[in-house]
Amino acid sequence: MTETPNPFPQLFLRLTLSVTMLSAVADRFGWWNKESSAWGNMANFKIYTRQLTSFLPEALSTFSAYSATFFEILFPLMLILGFKTRIAAYGSSILLLIFALSMTISLGAKAPLDYSVWVGSAGALMLAVQKQYSFSIDQLTQKKI
Repeated sequence: MTETPNPFPQLFLRLTLSVTMLSAVADRFGWWNKESSAWGNMANFKIYTRQLTSFLPEALSTFSAYSATFFEILFPLMLILGFKTRIAAYGSSILLLIFALSMTISLGAKAPLDYSVWVGSAGALMLAVQKQYSFSIDQLTQKKI
């Protein structure tokens, strides 16, 4: 028996969270074919964001669409590289939690369940509380005591 933890489930979680979020961004940029797209372009995504954030002023809803897109690019790249992984994981968890709550308020409980947004948020939170991050820039730059 060994005391060494298996690093692969953690790496798998980092990569799947990242790919999932980047796929949604690719959809907004029109990089998926029309049959596979939910939005197909940023204009449609802004309309969808307006639907999810109808309780906000329109300018804030538009800001939400662009800021969500920014963070859905930033956090996955950080997770893939394993750079400031804890910050990226907490950020991803909070971002997905905001999506889940907005979807629940605006569309009902089924939508975030169908898209596993709650699971993504919980997975990111589980990643955030790890003691160390294997296969990462964080691991390479960690100070040895």
